[in-house]
Amino acid sequence: TLHALRSPGTSLSQAIKMQYQLEDALRKEPEVAHVFAKLGTAEIATDPMPPSVADGYIILKPRSEWPNPRISKQAIVDKFEKIALNVPGNNYEFTQPIQMRFNELLAGVRSDVAVKLFGDDTETMLTYGEKVEALLKGIQGSSDVKVEQVTGLPLVEVKPNREKLARLGLSTKDVQDVVETAYAGREVSRFYQGDRNFPIVVRLSESVRNDLDSLSSLPIPISTQITDHSHSMEYARTEFKPEGPTSLFVPLSSVAEISVTQGPNQISRENGKRRVVVTANVRNRDLGSFVEEAQAKVASSIQLPPGYWLGWGGQYENLLNAKSRLLIVVPLVLLSVFGLIVITFRSLTYSLLVFSGIPFALSGGALALWLRGIPFSISAAVGFIALSGVAVLNGLVLVSFTRQLFLRGDAPLAAVVEGAVTRLRPVLMTALVASLGFIPMAISQGTGSEVQRPLATVVIGGIVSATALTLLVLPVVMATLVRRGRLGETQK
Repeated sequence: TLHALRSPGTSLSQAIKMQYQLEDALRKEPEVAHVFAKLGTAEIATDPMPPSVADGYIILKPRSEWPNPRISKQAIVDKFEKIALNVPGNNYEFTQPIQMRFNELLAGVRSDVAVKLFGDDTETMLTYGEKVEALLKGIQGSSDVKVEQVTGLPLVEVKPNREKLARLGLSTKDVQDVVETAYAGREVSRFYQGDRNFPIVVRLSESVRNDLDSLSSLPIPISTQITDHSHSMEYARTEFKPEGPTSLFVPLSSVAEISVTQGPNQISRENGKRRVVVTANVRNRDLGSFVEEAQAKVASSIQLPPGYWLGWGGQYENLLNAKSRLLIVVPLVLLSVFGLIVITFRSLTYSLLVFSGIPFALSGGALALWLRGIPFSISAAVGFIALSGVAVLNGLVLVSFTRQLFLRGDAPLAAVVEGAVTRLRPVLMTALVASLGFIPMAISQGTGSEVQRPLATVVIGGIVSATALTLLVLPVVMATLVRRGRLGETQK
């Protein structure tokens, strides 16, 4: 998904023209099959957007048709980003369609990280938002950093001169009524056709409404008869020299200041408070460490005035929620597994021996992630949980058989050697089935690979280390404990 943002107030025709330029540039790439976009708000406004914002979709060809099928998806995104930046007048954000919608539904923003500034004055929040944006751009892994477009909408501003209005006996409402009628229109009657009726609205034509000089010349009526000798009438006749005997009009520009300015594009609120958001995507780095570094830099460099505060959201909120659940689920699972092992052996020492396979496995999984340069994620955490089960299973197979040899009266060294050799095949079969089965996921580059690769990498690396350490270290530890009488086994 290529989210294109243009200047607020961009007309629909101009936005379509700019979108065609962008799509034509992307469509020339050999990996692209189709490019299309949607602009504005549909009749069923499930996703309301102004014409200046476009949701673009890039449909890729099958990998077999690419010039280089082994190129990574990140490299493709980087190439598209360079092409898009050459098309002027646009700001971009690259993401996935479903990911973007879920981020928007769960956190209210479309990006991975959102820094939310809360306060009362939009201009103040925008000033500090630009400072946060500059800090985030300097952090490794940041991409698509931007402040949401809260200003920049072109407006025609009419500021009444209250002093001149008072001299003429007019109020600001008189000016507002004329401007509203001329531009927005006013219903003067209704047209009936059978059971149906339609409003009859009077307003200026579009060509006149778009002319600032016409707005300056709008006549403001003074409903006063010539017999009225009030000070306002005398001022009006002296100042504007009317031609008609019964009524008087003054131009809008004589009682108001007219200018073209930039107004607010949007005013966002959260929990009843005004909000300005700085968004960023994270690439080639784990989300948790990025946010920790960003929080430290923002806290040390930016001091908000009283009544203003920061909040962190986006996909980072989902990460925090997932971590909080894992902090509860993982200990419960490990305790349950340990309890089952204790019930099986009825010995705390043997249970700890079997359970020692988990640290062996975790070290290998972490090393594999580091070697491949894959950041830690929730899918990697799920891989560690699955890995713990395989490690415990291998340890249980080896320890239970070796224990039987101890009870039979075999010497410690002979028992551990026979146990390791006899159980080598089932342990290797268990390890190979799990590790070989995950290899396609570990090297995948297609859809969903960003979730599959961390999980498969953890499992493969952990199984290798757990298998080696289970077959080499665990028997030696068991033999040592038996010789010292720590396992409570009696030899015949």
